[in-house]
Amino acid sequence: MTNQPKPLLAVEHLSKHFPVRRSITEAFHHTIRVVKAVDDVSFRIPEGTTFGLVGESGCGKTTTSKVILSLYKPTSGRVLFHDKDLNTDLSDSERKLRHREIQAVFQDPAASLDPRMTVGRIVEEPLVINRDGNPRSTEDVARKMVDAVGLTQEQFDRYPHELSGGQQQRVAIARALALNPRLVVLDEPVSALDMSVRAQILNLVRDLQSKFHLTYLFVSHDLSVVRYLCDEVAVMYLGRIVESCGTRELFDNPLHPYTKALLAAVPVPDPSSRKTREPLPGNVPSPLDIPSGCRFHTRCPQVMEICSRVEPELVEISPGHLVSCHLYDSK
Repeated sequence: MTNQPKPLLAVEHLSKHFPVRRSITEAFHHTIRVVKAVDDVSFRIPEGTTFGLVGESGCGKTTTSKVILSLYKPTSGRVLFHDKDLNTDLSDSERKLRHREIQAVFQDPAASLDPRMTVGRIVEEPLVINRDGNPRSTEDVARKMVDAVGLTQEQFDRYPHELSGGQQQRVAIARALALNPRLVVLDEPVSALDMSVRAQILNLVRDLQSKFHLTYLFVSHDLSVVRYLCDEVAVMYLGRIVESCGTRELFDNPLHPYTKALLAAVPVPDPSSRKTREPLPGNVPSPLDIPSGCRFHTRCPQVMEICSRVEPELVEISPGHLVSCHLYDSK
């Protein structure tokens, strides 16, 4: 792999498996099947950049983000933040301090905000929990964050149900930034919003990154949004990364058949442009019954005999461009 700047976050061979008992008989015989939601995933995020994690629903991208946020414990692998493994290298007090530097903005702002709390109390809550100064100072910081995300002081004392969806997401962003984090995980932050509001929130996210020197992990299925916001992108399919490179390289020179299919499905905002695309055959396989060999071979239009037998490795085809596909084994 080519030399890269020292990463703020490094995910190394990360796996998260969930045991499943499908019937009373299996439970009685202690038979456990496993959902391999994330299976040997690695990537690095240099400080000050935005890294996109994309794929269809169920590909494992949100599970990956939840492991990074320590909402799930990894089955194997490491999550390194400032070169320290968040699960093994830190004491409880050190882990608490590190996790102040990793915050999240979730998909549904209405579900992520307490309806019984005002905007001010929601933004203050992380500061109070982490004992950042006296009550007066926490209110001052909260008011500054409300300003920073484009809300008015009048809205400081309102409740979430009195705000629009876009305003609710601004509150969620203000809360995430209240502790001055280094890394923010953005999990589908605009997918629940009206189209007219999405551009406003995306522009806000970009402006805040520059203002507060933030690093983003951006989880999305919307490639048009990823193209606008991200510096690098990794494409996931059934728990594994199948392609990873710079955003411009991915859109100009996609290599993996799955990536090409995703890009072909992106709508073109031009009524006069007619895009012909063939839908992928079949359905996404069950994560309880992952195909042998290449996980995409059951739907791949360029499938070869080897694909059903041997799982391809993620290898660097050109500087910074990694792909997992037998089409490029000899390159």
